[in-house]
Amino acid sequence: MSTRIVKCPNCGVFNTNREYCKNCNTLISHKKKREIKAAEVKQEQIDEAIEELENPNLAERLKQSPNAFYRAIGWIIYSVITVVSAIGAGLAWLIAMVAAG
Repeated sequence: MSTRIVKCPNCGVFNTNREYCKNCNTLISHKKKREIKAAEVKQEQIDEAIEELENPNLAERLKQSPNAFYRAIGWIIYSVITVVSAIGAGLAWLIAMVAAG
């Protein structure tokens, strides 16, 4: 195993084969920093997914309403959004094909 000598960015003490500074206990291991950052990013993605599931948009809330009238309005809104998105995607494809020649 190779010897790693890392200077602490906080206090300037040189540390040998350590993840934390022996003087001020500051994290100095780049590998450990990457692991912590990856865990934070994963947790943020989980939090965003949970929030999206707990807070559906208006059309989804209306589609799940016990009132039939509101359910119908929800399906109409959902259908309109789907059709407009399909038209937009078709126009984007057409413009890309015309530009490609």
